[in-house]
Amino acid sequence: MFAMSTREAVPEDRSRAQPLNRHALLQLESPTMANPSFDIESTADFQEFRNAINQASKEITTRYDLKRANASLDLQDQTLIAEAADEMSLRQTLDVVKTRVVRRGIDVKSLIVSEVETGGGGVFRQRIDLQQGIPIETCKKIVASIKKLKFKVQASIQGDSVRVSGKKLDDLQEVIAHLKELDLDLPLRFKNYR
Repeated sequence: MFAMSTREAVPEDRSRAQPLNRHALLQLESPTMANPSFDIESTADFQEFRNAINQASKEITTRYDLKRANASLDLQDQTLIAEAADEMSLRQTLDVVKTRVVRRGIDVKSLIVSEVETGGGGVFRQRIDLQQGIPIETCKKIVASIKKLKFKVQASIQGDSVRVSGKKLDDLQEVIAHLKELDLDLPLRFKNYR
């Protein structure tokens, strides 16, 4: 009888099989990398803020001059309310809070201090908020400042932060150095540098 081998039944077409070059092999092994980028944020740890307020409250209750002025700190949600009998004692209370906040590793620029209000019974009050995120106006200033540098980077506003991406890591490092020199009313943190 007639016997046919499997090799003869399925002819090989070697003309279609192209050998892969080194560049094609690298693309197959690793996914394509996006441009390097980093995020600009302005956040502070609320737990550290709370710990600083607790330490400041203890110091205020033990200080003789502030005890006589009925100085107190009250943390409601994420707002601190400082009260004292006179404006000078209120300023001293605020100095104690700022000192404790700095010792806990939070930048003083993160504090949003409102104007002094007078309450009933001759009590002076002041609200202090913790800055979380970058306001949209400041984001726009940061993006405009980056565009003035004329580097090949793109800056985009991502809610309350700014993402900067570019092809060269050196350009991104120059942008970071430039932003550190800017005099903004809040502290900037550079995260997710990849």
